[in-house]
Amino acid sequence: MNSVPGWHTVVFDLDGTLCNTIDLILASFRHAHTAVLGVELDEGEARSWIGRTLVDIYEPYGERAQMLHDAYMEFNLANLEALQTSYDGVVGLVQDLRDAGLAIAVATSKRRSSAERSLAAAGLTGIIPLAVGMEDTTAHKPDPEPIRRAVEVLGGVPEDAVYVGDAVVDVQAARAAGLAQIAVTWGAGDRTDLMLENPTAVVDSVDELARWLLTSD
Repeated sequence: MNSVPGWHTVVFDLDGTLCNTIDLILASFRHAHTAVLGVELDEGEARSWIGRTLVDIYEPYGERAQMLHDAYMEFNLANLEALQTSYDGVVGLVQDLRDAGLAIAVATSKRRSSAERSLAAAGLTGIIPLAVGMEDTTAHKPDPEPIRRAVEVLGGVPEDAVYVGDAVVDVQAARAAGLAQIAVTWGAGDRTDLMLENPTAVVDSVDELARWLLTSD
């Protein structure tokens, strides 16, 4: 990497990017499927859901959609602090970005109340704001609306902004919104699947991400 774009606006996904909620999310999906449908859920399918809203995920289940949603949320909220863990170096990176004067925020498909709890559990409250939660837009990833909204909240422009996420829908939404895209491999997304989306960059560590975000031309 010879030169790195000097983006002034950085928007982050939450789950699997800033907060290690993957085990929590997968356990919540499994619980809902078992409790409501009486069947086990394939982990690969569950991982492919991460990054989307629960409303979109469960819509195909018709009259049982609300029951699945409620079972998921009950388990997830009861176990959030117990099952969520941290990614080493993330808090320091976010602090460094803020100290460098970059405009930073989170845009997530998660409800605001849950997202705020995850940020608190990760030690990120007061360090990075939640610009967009599920309730703030009518369309959701892979639609670009949440990411566009986050850039607007930060007073930025898409051409000078980058979105960082761990899922294919993150890359797709960021590209559709006109942002650069950095895919991280420590979350739910499969590295090969992320590479096939041809994002601006695919990074395997927080240090590598820092080199993209903190180094300018």
